[in-house]
Amino acid sequence: MTKQMAARDTLGGTFTLPGTSMTVNRMGYGAMQLAGPQVWGPPRDIEAAIAVLREAVESGVDHIDTSDFYGPHVTNQIIRQALHPYSDGLVIVTKLGARRAQDKSWIHALSRQELIDGAHDNLRNLGLDTLDVVNLRVGGIMGPTEGSIAEPLTVLAELKQQGLIRHLGLSNVTPAQLAEAQQITDIVCVQNLYNIAHRTDDAFINDLAQQGIAYVPFFPLGGFTPLQSSALDRAAASLNATPMQIALAWLIQRSPNILLIPGTSSVEHLRENLKAATLQIPPETIVQLNAMGESPVQE
Repeated sequence: MTKQMAARDTLGGTFTLPGTSMTVNRMGYGAMQLAGPQVWGPPRDIEAAIAVLREAVESGVDHIDTSDFYGPHVTNQIIRQALHPYSDGLVIVTKLGARRAQDKSWIHALSRQELIDGAHDNLRNLGLDTLDVVNLRVGGIMGPTEGSIAEPLTVLAELKQQGLIRHLGLSNVTPAQLAEAQQITDIVCVQNLYNIAHRTDDAFINDLAQQGIAYVPFFPLGGFTPLQSSALDRAAASLNATPMQIALAWLIQRSPNILLIPGTSSVEHLRENLKAATLQIPPETIVQLNAMGESPVQE
């Protein structure tokens, strides 16, 4: 048995992005925390960042979430330094649609030229000729806003036709925006805010699962305000795990189309996150954890 085959059993099983030959282990890695404080500038310890990436890939992680607006440019450059030339089967997912202002704020970058320039920045800094998957990032800071996304998505669809992008996804979108997008191009994944306590997308996840589309929750551990709950604490104690491991394991068990991209700049924390994929939460504990959510889980 190869290390990659063994990893499928320990990293939550696999998922194949629809209409593609890309099959990935469900537990991946998010690179945002590799940049400096406030996702700005270089990390304090670049060798530690490189070590985390290499440990992730050696452990069987085969999809990494990043963006050239992390840093900006920093995380992609570290990924290239750590992992290039990339191993066969490693899928790098990036995002377009935002940029960083000098005051470190996050602002939209959805004009035609900004999207084209952003694609080329990602290609250059990652050292790639083609981007595996690009998510169009729209909406607000923490959630989607209604409105047409046809104009920016059409630009990315053109880049796909030109061979600069293989597959497209969406980030921070509503079901209506997904439906609009699917009239323009195939969508392989949706990346929205979701975790055990923030469950606005419960019905959306179920609909995506029926379509075979991956759902990738960002802030799976609560983001800038980590999840805190007595139910998580009790479940963790009963399963000899950490509360954050329980939160990740809950997501793995929530739906087979969920892919996880927890981020960290620590090898020790990375190992803890990856172990969550092998945790089996008993049904009665799942019921207790479900009560944390903002809306009931609809199966």
